[in-house]
Amino acid sequence: MVTVDIDPGSGFCGGVIRAISRAERFLDGEDHLFSLGAIVHNEAELDRLGAEGLRTVASLSDVPESETVLIRAHGEPPATYDEARRRGLTVIDCTCPVVLKLQEHIREAYARLHAGGLHGTLLIFGKIGHAEVLGLLGQVGGDAIVVEDRAMLETVLPRIDFSEPVEIFSQTTKSPSEYAEICARVRSLGSRVTVHDTICAQVANRHEHLAAFALAHDILLFVAGEASSNGKVLFDLCRGVNPRTWRIGSPRDIDPAWFRAEPDGADGASAELRVGVCGATSTPKWLLEAVADAVRHT
Repeated sequence: MVTVDIDPGSGFCGGVIRAISRAERFLDGEDHLFSLGAIVHNEAELDRLGAEGLRTVASLSDVPESETVLIRAHGEPPATYDEARRRGLTVIDCTCPVVLKLQEHIREAYARLHAGGLHGTLLIFGKIGHAEVLGLLGQVGGDAIVVEDRAMLETVLPRIDFSEPVEIFSQTTKSPSEYAEICARVRSLGSRVTVHDTICAQVANRHEHLAAFALAHDILLFVAGEASSNGKVLFDLCRGVNPRTWRIGSPRDIDPAWFRAEPDGADGASAELRVGVCGATSTPKWLLEAVADAVRHT
């Protein structure tokens, strides 16, 4: 027997909900809308929105003159807005308020680090090339060091002058435990280190909750798009506490062999399997429900 639970805390974060809602409202009265980059890192949701008229483009040069372009929740560097103004494009800015605040803090820190002849270092814990990180770098003309993990941090430490001030920030969707480890290492090397708590609270709270959810189930199906950075972080967390965790993109990826229980007792009766379904901040609720329904009919 198989019982299936959907994690009530999984699904879109507030920033993604806001961006998709604004796109859908616009498309209620128009036949198309350009999105600068994928509005969400989930292939199934992009297909759904694409059918409604959302067109994803890689750069503003792909948007015709006088059209409307959506800036997704990840945010963009100032140069993007400058280019949009020069080309006469209408911008629907859906940058997440948490990311906007982080961009502001990055600019303020950079000013402090270079005030009065200082030559401090701005350090960002994030995924190199990620849209949010590119937006953060754009706030300071690229003058910051980005590290993806502890190993990468060790390679850049010789470039940091710890006699000068150092300020550390994190991409909003990174692992709180990894960030704490990196901050502790940097703090151990100098007395002029300032750490900023910039991981989204909604994301951070999911880590503890998901670990408990993973432990409470025999099998876990983690649903996320291939390009989801947050999905990788949360999947690794779940897999770390429950080895029977599988990452899938849609119901088509489900393998019935995962749910074959060992005989329970001499009569050979099947043991009850508790299956949990959860996902990233970029995973829509409708997709979680579709996966759960598919498991119930497997």
